[in-house]
Amino acid sequence: SKPRTRCAAATMKSVVIALLALPSVATAFIPSALHSRKMIIAGRASTRAAATAEGTTSEVDDAVEEKLAAALAEDIMAVPPADASSVFVLPDATAVGVSVFDCVDEAAEAAIAEKGHFLLGIPGGSILKMLAGTAPSWASKTTVAYVNHKCVDMGDEKLATHAKACKLFLDDWEGINVITLGGSGDSAAEAASYEKAMRDDSNIPTDPETGLPVFDMMLVGVGDDGHVGSLYPDRDEVLVSGGDQWVLPVDMKTPGSITLSLPVMAGAKEVVIAACGVSDKYPQGKSAGMVRAIEGLETLVSFPASGLRGKSVWILDEAAASKLSPAYTSK
Repeated sequence: SKPRTRCAAATMKSVVIALLALPSVATAFIPSALHSRKMIIAGRASTRAAATAEGTTSEVDDAVEEKLAAALAEDIMAVPPADASSVFVLPDATAVGVSVFDCVDEAAEAAIAEKGHFLLGIPGGSILKMLAGTAPSWASKTTVAYVNHKCVDMGDEKLATHAKACKLFLDDWEGINVITLGGSGDSAAEAASYEKAMRDDSNIPTDPETGLPVFDMMLVGVGDDGHVGSLYPDRDEVLVSGGDQWVLPVDMKTPGSITLSLPVMAGAKEVVIAACGVSDKYPQGKSAGMVRAIEGLETLVSFPASGLRGKSVWILDEAAASKLSPAYTSK
């Protein structure tokens, strides 16, 4: 089926219910040594088999053994591979962009029909370009929050996602409600202020059981190192759980940034992860990152994007999908 159909709220419902039978992101925050061992050993066996076929067993063995030891030592659960039905491979970046906006458009119409408003999370990076040139009729009934954002002046066209988004599409989204940062360089203060703005916004519903905001759609990009939003590998922020803290300060780089927590991202009704495009430096696009994000032997700490496997639709171009197993590409 086409990604835009797969992203439609009605179609997503049955698939999400099926995926929830797998260990979810919510349970991934609960330590379980027994489950860690089962998942890592299972992943180790499948990875070894694939490596043997390619004649690279020794290198893979070393890498897997290292991950096994580290995960068991920290008691961090390995994440099951993504379901093949959630991965869509399209010919090129143009097709991916069209499909991503189709997903947003259908989700917006469904949300507005159901409750009168659409709540959308958007990241920086290449996904912004996928929304360029659009002017949807539903913009006046939509609230946008940023998945992550550098702590800079909102008018900074080089560093501010907000400034870039305005130039690409938000200026044409008539009546849009955008939650923005204050513009300071203080990441802790900006995170606290951003979370307060979200909690005070009547258009952002909260799940009474989890205490998390419920986005209708969350768009997410994945870095080569597996970061989503500003949640980077081997950092404490990726393990923040529960609904007490929605927005986190991250001072890994200068300037610092804010990011939604992983439970907030995963708590959206629909999560769409898109990856596409090639360059001279990366002729195979984001293929190395996508194979780790979708099916690699990973934990939340080693590759944060893996924490969204059980909840996401993955829309990739052929370059980004080129290293995936046949189960994901031969459909």
